[in-house]
Parts: sequence; structure tokens; C-alpha cells
Amino acid sequence: MKFSLFLHMERYDQDKSHKQSLAELTELVQIAEEGGFEAAWIGEHHAMEFTIAPNPLAFITYLATHTSKIRLGAGTFIAPFWHPVKLAGEAALADIMCDGRLEFGIARGAYQAEFDRLMNGMPAADGGKYLREMIPALQGLWTGDYAHDGELYQFPTSTSVPKPLQQPHPPMWVAARDPDSHNFAISHNCNVMVTPLQKNDDEVQELMTKYNEALSNNAVAQADSRLMLLRHTFVGDSEQDLQTGTDALHHWYSMFMAWARNNQTPEAGFVNRLTEEELGDSFSKETLRNNLVVGSPEEVTARLKYYEKLGVSQYSYWADNSLSFEEKKKSLRLFIEKVMPAFR
Repeated sequence: MKFSLFLHMERYDQDKSHKQSLAELTELVQIAEEGGFEAAWIGEHHAMEFTIAPNPLAFITYLATHTSKIRLGAGTFIAPFWHPVKLAGEAALADIMCDGRLEFGIARGAYQAEFDRLMNGMPAADGGKYLREMIPALQGLWTGDYAHDGELYQFPTSTSVPKPLQQPHPPMWVAARDPDSHNFAISHNCNVMVTPLQKNDDEVQELMTKYNEALSNNAVAQADSRLMLLRHTFVGDSEQDLQTGTDALHHWYSMFMAWARNNQTPEAGFVNRLTEEELGDSFSKETLRNNLVVGSPEEVTARLKYYEKLGVSQYSYWADNSLSFEEKKKSLRLFIEKVMPAFR
């Protein structure tokens, strides 16, 4: 099992500048590279300060000049926010700029707040049909001349200019949850990304079952298909540290659910976090401490060994958590020094 880092720029108030947040993100990626992580992933989000990622390609090309070997991933492009011809060419150029280190992740999108602002209020759940048209169109554009006459996109014969450095194209990953999305990803020669969010390991096992069933259902499935599991992770060497990490993750989920509920008017890109009562038991600190990968190096190692046994190809250490930069670095370095050696 390989490891990756998943992160964004984070701000919870205006005390920290965007420039400082970018510098902190960059240093975390550099620490991960030095520590032997396979990849670093950054998503796409709009108009929200707590998760700052307006364009994954901007991060990837910037980080390419500050790293040398770690692979750089979009985790993920939101399909409805792009046009296939535009995304194919821009991603190919980024692959050239990062010397063939691009990992291409794509999803239907989830935050209704973003669809209200970028898609005129289209239901986020409708993003799946964009994803299903986008993937074959991108593959066609990257590999030659391609015309498209679909429900959502129509364009005459075109090709990606430039072509990606990786041939026939960068590795593609699809964020999947239901069986149909797993089957679609595998049938189109894509890898799969899954996240159980705050749920326990029963959800991880269920997601793995869906992935394995999709492999069985697709005789043309790529032999080297991979699954990436994304989980919030915090490693501490004292109970006080672990409580600090749990509190920070509780803060993060209180912001996440505030944006997910989509019933506030943001001010300067910020919304008010939900209270413990509003979050409920499914996001209680006790639940997060038990369900997320929070623990001592020994506890985290044992948990990840279980994921490895299930068949997870890449475990992604999700570093968004509202902690201070120093606390984030301490946890990441503990993970590198005391957890990762067990998987080499």
C-alpha cells in the first residue's frame, strides 16, 4: 500500500493571509515528498474560505517548481464546471509542466452551494451525467481526433493541444460511492477514489466490496486498477495531542456541514460553524475519535494494516483539520517516522 497527502489551503478567519496559507500547503507537500509519499492531491472548490482550491491545475503547476518527484494530483476536477476541450488541453499542459507527474481525478461535485453559484442552481446530484460524458471525451481528445455529439457537450472534430507527456494520458481517477459509479470508472479504465467521511470501517468495507464487484463485472477492467482511500488522519504521541486533533477535526466537520446544509449567506467567504447540537451524534467528538484515523503511531499502523489487507492500493492522509501549522507538521512527521516504515 502506497501513501498520499490530500490537502487544501485553509482559513477560518482573516488573521492568516492567503499567501501564508499557500506557503504552509507547499511545505506540507515538501515534507510528504521527503518522507516517501507517492502523491499529493488538491481538489477544486469555489467561494469558500475553509477549503481554498479554485483550480487544481494552478496548484499542480506551482508545486511542480517546488518539488521534484512526488506525483501531483487533482482530487478532484468537478466535471460540470469544465468543458472537455478546455480541460483536456489545460491538463495536458500541466502534465508537461510537471514532467509527467500529473494524476487526474474527476468527480460529479457535491456542494450545492457551488452549483448555486457556478451552475445557476442546478442540483448537484445531476453532475453525474456531466462526468459520464466528460471521461470518454477527454480520453478521445488526448489520444487523437475526436468529435462529440452528446446531451451536454457538442463539438466538431478536435484534439487536445498540447498532448500530455504521459501516454496515452495521465492516470485517471473517479470519485465513486454507489455501485454504478464504481462500474463506470472500471469500465472506462479509471482508478477509483473513495472516502467514508466520518463513518466507521463498515463503510470502508462496503466501498471495497463495491469496487471488487465492479472489477468482477468488467472483463475489460485494467489489470492494474487501483483504489485510493481518503480519510482524515491525525497521529499523536500523547492523549492530550489526540484530544487536540479530535477537537480540530470536530471544528472542520462543523464547517463542512455548515456549507453542506447551504442555508447561510456567506460573509467574505465564511459561514458560521454548526454547534454540537446541530451536528448531532454522528459527528460527535467521540464518534470522530473512533471512526477517523486518529491515534498513536501503533494504533494508526494497525488500522492501516487492516486497510491494506482489504486491498486498498493507496491510503491518502487527509490533512485538512483546522489545526495550527506546527501541529499539522508534527502529526505528519510522526506518520512518516513511526507509521510508514511498517509498510516498506
